[in-house]
Amino acid sequence: MSSSSRITTTSRAQMRRRASSQEELDARLTTHETFAGFPAERGRPLKIAQVAPLYESVPPRLYGGTERVVSYLTEELVAMGHEVTLFASGDSTTQAELVAVSPCALRLSRECVDPYIYHTLLLEQVFQRHEAFDLIHFHTDYLHFPATRRLELRHITTLHGRLDITYLVPFYREYAEMPLTSISLAQRKPLSWANWVANVYHGLPRDLFTPRAEKGKYLAFVGRISPEKRVDRAIRIALRSGIPLKIAAKVDKPDREYFTREIEPMLREPSIEFLGEISEPEKNELLGHAYALLFPIGWPEPFGLAMIEAMACGTPVIAYPFGSVPEVVDEGKTGYIVNDEEEAVKALRKVERLNRMVCRRVFEERFSADRMACEYLAVYSYLCEPESTSRMIS
Repeated sequence: MSSSSRITTTSRAQMRRRASSQEELDARLTTHETFAGFPAERGRPLKIAQVAPLYESVPPRLYGGTERVVSYLTEELVAMGHEVTLFASGDSTTQAELVAVSPCALRLSRECVDPYIYHTLLLEQVFQRHEAFDLIHFHTDYLHFPATRRLELRHITTLHGRLDITYLVPFYREYAEMPLTSISLAQRKPLSWANWVANVYHGLPRDLFTPRAEKGKYLAFVGRISPEKRVDRAIRIALRSGIPLKIAAKVDKPDREYFTREIEPMLREPSIEFLGEISEPEKNELLGHAYALLFPIGWPEPFGLAMIEAMACGTPVIAYPFGSVPEVVDEGKTGYIVNDEEEAVKALRKVERLNRMVCRRVFEERFSADRMACEYLAVYSYLCEPESTSRMIS
């Protein structure tokens, strides 16, 4: 048997061991509060590396999902007493030790020609220091897989993107032993056989957004201008409902033609306002004073931060039932899940029945950053126990 086959083949005994350990971890996640200080409360904090992509700063100045979550997680872990090293762009802001791999975030940099150069340097710096950490938490997709397969280190990878792409299957089959966490159960379905250690929903700091009890007078759309985000649906829903719409979204270069051809003509309607990319304080104002957030996506969204950002403001969500939406939106409590534009218009008429403070309470119960950090700590503690190596697929 080749070394590759030995690495990727899972025996029945290993599968039984993995299932048993998964049950143990699931039990821990249901009582994650007990791990809030692990192992700081026992006299030694964990030494954790958080490895972020370099496309945005941590946290991002404007648009950015993955790097924003990495920031929230990092700061919570530091506040809990753990020793955290953040590998990120040089314009990042953190209470952790910052290892600045690139001078600034790459997406809006005029000097960056090849982002893979900086990401190669990122991995090099992580692996040069890997012995200093109890655990390394990667948020860089799969770039590190060849090296982590060959080094003796404890690591976990959170996958932040969509996985329903055919060519990903042979790749993840090859690296089937890699320990992964998902950000929704829907995200992992295309690769249900992968080595999923846990599912941890994203979370936001409790004081980041201001809950407002009064209902707004306009609709909001927050995200990217792209075919899968379906801002065109949001515009049509707003026009049919007679409620003004404010759009806060970035337009990436690959989507510029789509924006010019399909979306820009729709922005001529006087009740439609395009704001472009906005900062976090501006988002707080936009969502906090909105009547509802429109989330009419047309793709399997792995999570969708905009939904919980709206809920943190007390703003209900009207969303299409794809990807993580049914896991995030509590029907009739934090919003409504609809199948088409007609249903969306009808749902908007029911929004005034919803209690905005209930939306906020659900956010605090399910999607706070401290909850997210506690659940990741349960994963870290599980992987850092001496016997955990024998549980993992190797």
